[in-house]
Amino acid sequence: MVITETELADKVAAGWRAGQGGWIVTANVDIVRAATRDPELAALVGQAQVVVADGMPVVWAGRLAGADIRERVTGASLVFTLSERAAAEGRSVFLLGGDEGVPEEAGRVLAERYPGLRVAGAYSPPYGFDADPRHLREVAERVSATAPDLVLVGLGFPKQERMIATLRAQLPAAWHLGCGAGIPMAAGQFSRAPALLQRSGGEWLHRLVLEPRRLARRYLVHDMPFALRLLVQSLRIRLRER
Repeated sequence: MVITETELADKVAAGWRAGQGGWIVTANVDIVRAATRDPELAALVGQAQVVVADGMPVVWAGRLAGADIRERVTGASLVFTLSERAAAEGRSVFLLGGDEGVPEEAGRVLAERYPGLRVAGAYSPPYGFDADPRHLREVAERVSATAPDLVLVGLGFPKQERMIATLRAQLPAAWHLGCGAGIPMAAGQFSRAPALLQRSGGEWLHRLVLEPRRLARRYLVHDMPFALRLLVQSLRIRLRER
């Protein structure tokens, strides 16, 4: 969906007032790469009400192909934007994901920054919980029992999207955001890149420096070659149309 961050916050608020929830996917290069190679993952992303471009290569590719993408909309930024709107609307948030203690700290930071925001709950599920149907059900029940209006799920793709697919059935009036590292960033565990680096498409370098062991293979072996191919294919589409 071609939408700005402010327009998305307006859409979420309007949904709350109408008693209608939704699902937001922030599609970075890694998600786009996975979805183009796996029909099941593509179908999973396709269930979302809103898919935004998170990652400058995705923005550039969309623009090259002729899409009117006005700005990058990241999960890390939406954690704050939607929490601020939730506070203004007197709504509640549940934070799911991150290391032990991290979602609780993120909730404290957000509640302190945005008076009026109610933190319904925060939980760091154990590693591998999603492989056990019983544990998966227990996590879903823990979240739904608090009846939050906004659910921030930071488990990484596609785990967070599969979790949201389960939660949507139990919390149809809530908005769900797959925010990746947005929860630890809100907690101060990781920092975002300087604004200039974000705008120039270099935020991945900042993340790589912070987490080289976890991200080096993903960024350098998988995502970078795919991003280059994506840009070339988008340029070809644009040239054909002309």
